[in-house]
Order: sequence, then C-alpha cells, then structure tokens
Amino acid sequence: MNTFLFVLKIVFGIFFSYAGIMHFVKPQFFKHFIPDFLPKLAVNYVFGSIELILGVALFFPQTVNKAAAGIFILMLFFLPIHIWDLTKERPAIGSKKLAIIRIPLQFLLLYLSYLIYTHS
Repeated sequence: MNTFLFVLKIVFGIFFSYAGIMHFVKPQFFKHFIPDFLPKLAVNYVFGSIELILGVALFFPQTVNKAAAGIFILMLFFLPIHIWDLTKERPAIGSKKLAIIRIPLQFLLLYLSYLIYTHS
C-alpha cells in the first residue's frame, strides 16, 4: 500500500498541477464548464490557482494531508457542475458519452483523494 500511495500522490500532484496550469494557458477551454451567471475568467483563474496549489502541496509531507482534503472538497464541489454539464444538449466535455464517463471518474477521484488523506 505504501508504494501505491507514494505513486498515487505523485500522479495526483502532477495531474492537479498540470490542470491548474492549463487554466492559465488555455482559459478558453474551461469557459464552457463555468455557468453563464458567474464571471468566467475570474472563476477559471481562481480554480486554476486552487488546483495548482493543491497539486504542488501533494509533494510536501507537511501539506499532503491538507492538500488531499482540499482535493476531496474540490471534487465534491465540481460534481454538481459535471452533472449539470451532462444535462446540456452539447456538454462542454465534448460529448454525452464523455460526460457520462466523467461522473464515475469523479467518484474515483474522490475515493483516491480520501485514501491519500487517510494514509498520510
């Protein structure tokens, strides 16, 4: 389990850091995921910053626990947005099939972040 958790922290750290950076590099990609009543660019940059900070924090023993808890909360926060996206005629993710697949993946991310949290 220790090797698995070590690799999981690295994979999550890279994944969330990369996702956070992409919010700044390609903000247009994320605008369709953000509901129209919110300020899209500001929301994009805020959540990109959060993802980047949490991703980097997974690489440090002093902050890995808090980062894993933060990722868990972030994934919970994103879940309704992904469900909302599924209800759209043309989901932002690109297709209904991908929107459907993303929902169970969200639960997997929740579970894996919980594992990191409980074993760090």
